[in-house]
Amino acid sequence: MAELKDRLRADLNDAMRSRDQVRMRTLRMALTSITNEEVSGASARDLTDDEIVRVLTREAKKRREAADAFSVAGRTDQAAAERAEGDVLAGYLPAQLSDDELTTLVSAAIAETGAAGPGGIGPVMKAVTPRVAGRADGARVAAEVRRQLSSQLPATQPVTRDARRWCWCAGSRPRWASQRVR
Repeated sequence: MAELKDRLRADLNDAMRSRDQVRMRTLRMALTSITNEEVSGASARDLTDDEIVRVLTREAKKRREAADAFSVAGRTDQAAAERAEGDVLAGYLPAQLSDDELTTLVSAAIAETGAAGPGGIGPVMKAVTPRVAGRADGARVAAEVRRQLSSQLPATQPVTRDARRWCWCAGSRPRWASQRVR
């Protein structure tokens, strides 16, 4: 059985003994998510620690998004509760990469793949994702890849008449659509 799951169960028992409601509620939710992931699919299976970290990362992201939504709606009490649950989950996740570390990893992946321009985003993401492995949010990694690849682009050329194509747009009305010249 996975060590992380055992640690979650032991911490849940400690939270029950100390009557820590936030920690108890959060760990129950995390263990339920892990169990649901284990029984999903054709047959039940035990998750590895890496898979459990992925489940916990997904749950932490849900808490962050819910806290943001509650803050926008003016429900600060609910936002604080969601942030507290996110803080509990953060204790079980690996340390997040700093911006400098992420920039270094992305630069190395770009050099390794030889990518240039927006067409190279896919290969670079494929190379950098296993290296990041839960230590940075995918949107953050993608933004850094886009930033570095776009800084390598030459200045764009003005759109000429040859760069226009006939296309069908909303409302089933044909019109000219401009595209960038490469």
